[in-house]
Amino acid sequence: MSYVEKNLIPGETVVYKTRLHWIALLRPILLGLLFGLPGLGMLVRSMATIGDKSGMPNWVFALGFIFLILSAICVGVGLVRRNATEMAVTDKRVIIKVGVVSRKTFELLLSKVESIGVNESLWGRMMGYGTVVVRGTGGTPEPFDKVAHPFEFRKQVEQQIEKSQERLR
Repeated sequence: MSYVEKNLIPGETVVYKTRLHWIALLRPILLGLLFGLPGLGMLVRSMATIGDKSGMPNWVFALGFIFLILSAICVGVGLVRRNATEMAVTDKRVIIKVGVVSRKTFELLLSKVESIGVNESLWGRMMGYGTVVVRGTGGTPEPFDKVAHPFEFRKQVEQQIEKSQERLR
């Protein structure tokens, strides 16, 4: 069960959920390749010379294995970071949770949302990600980077604010 589902107020329903865009995995994958390709090369080279008398030293095999482990750690950390970020709009609140071990949560009643903005770079526009900036009344802006479908997130927040104001009338 996700953080959002565990922390719903009685009678509250989730309207929209999103998470980090896959582009957030680009750096961990590139780091993984940076370590993984040389590590794989070292392993293959040392395995190919097992029967030779002029074989590669054992430390090359060990170093290749260590590089592969570092590669897996880089990609694994990126996946955990992406999957540990939850962003949801409910019929009463905006809920954002980032992190696993140390956690940062941002929960704001729809009636307290002063503004919600989206910043997109050229690549963000083409790929479908951006930075969502949520500002509560009297609060500082809270930016959240690499959000998938940021304009849809903003649209859902605005629709729920409108619906909640109609209910009050």
